[in-house]
Amino acid sequence: MTRTANILYSLAFILVMLALALSSLPAALSFSSAAETSVVDGKLASTFEKHYDKGFVLKDFGTNAWAALEFGLFGEGRPGVVIGRDDWLYTAEEFDPPKSPGQVADNWQLIRGVQAELKRRGIELVVLLLPAKARLYPEHLAEQKPVQLQQALYQASRQQMQQLGLQGPQLLQPLRQGKHQQDVFLRTDTHWTPFGASVVAAATAEYLRAHKQWQGGDLDYQTRVIGTETHKGDLLTYLPLDPYFEALQPAAERLEQRKTEQLGEGGDLFGSSAPEVALVGTSYSANPKWNFLGALREALHADLYNYAEDGHGPLVPMLRLLAKGEEETQGLRILLWEVPERYLAQPSDLSEFDPQWLAQLRGGAEAPQQLALKTASKSLAVH
Repeated sequence: MTRTANILYSLAFILVMLALALSSLPAALSFSSAAETSVVDGKLASTFEKHYDKGFVLKDFGTNAWAALEFGLFGEGRPGVVIGRDDWLYTAEEFDPPKSPGQVADNWQLIRGVQAELKRRGIELVVLLLPAKARLYPEHLAEQKPVQLQQALYQASRQQMQQLGLQGPQLLQPLRQGKHQQDVFLRTDTHWTPFGASVVAAATAEYLRAHKQWQGGDLDYQTRVIGTETHKGDLLTYLPLDPYFEALQPAAERLEQRKTEQLGEGGDLFGSSAPEVALVGTSYSANPKWNFLGALREALHADLYNYAEDGHGPLVPMLRLLAKGEEETQGLRILLWEVPERYLAQPSDLSEFDPQWLAQLRGGAEAPQQLALKTASKSLAVH
């Protein structure tokens, strides 16, 4: 369907929607409420909205139709998504400036504090700085481009890592090379593909071996493709075209299903040795669909603890891990911290953590034991 046809199709349905919407006006005219319903606190408005929604049977259709008009006529989605060419969608977080001018610097202060605290515990921090999807696939961008700060963010962050003495592989080149074999990011999702995750896992293992930080364990793992599934990307939520205008949506994509299994028993005689490597990060690491944990196990020939979480960015899961106390991280040699670059320009909700502890981390100071324990109990109480 051509763009002109899309526009005509959308406008036709909009006219139908407006005509049918008139039939819901009796629902508004028939509204009545109790005399004591307050206007000041918004209860009256809320009551009217619920009453009208029940009578407005075309609400879902109207939402779809409005989205179709925005998408078909203007090539736009809801705030939060950037529409590219060839059915590629991008999160607006990779394009917009930080909400606060000092946000990037504040995040780096916390990262420096995390580095100092892990060093105090005898753990080497390795940062896996993931390049933005818009950086890896600029050829699918349309008119909208990332702001200058976002364009320079990856290289500036790599330089910041060098200044802080932070370890971590350069992942931009491996992913650029990998995308010539398979897609390393999904078209309609903010996340990488299982193949992209495996590219990063292999680059991480190579980096650790080259820097003599990890020569590999004695466990063997094997990853198999066990099927494919239709994947509805998270960015499609910003294009609410389904079900009435589903034909206008970007084409569905297939997602490989990968499974990593241990071969043989391996390990020590009784199989009781605890992992010496842990992973912290975002949904890139937490969601089993991408199989990043499995790819790391195979590449490192070792088991790993996984402290990654969905929906909280990279800072909160790391701070939660530290807040559990030193006993939780005892025995760890290496902590892999998966950090998508776009989060370096984003704020995080740190309200669950003790402000004094955070202030000390930002200053690069060592947190006293009693303050760490206070933070731990506060964090665990929330969860």
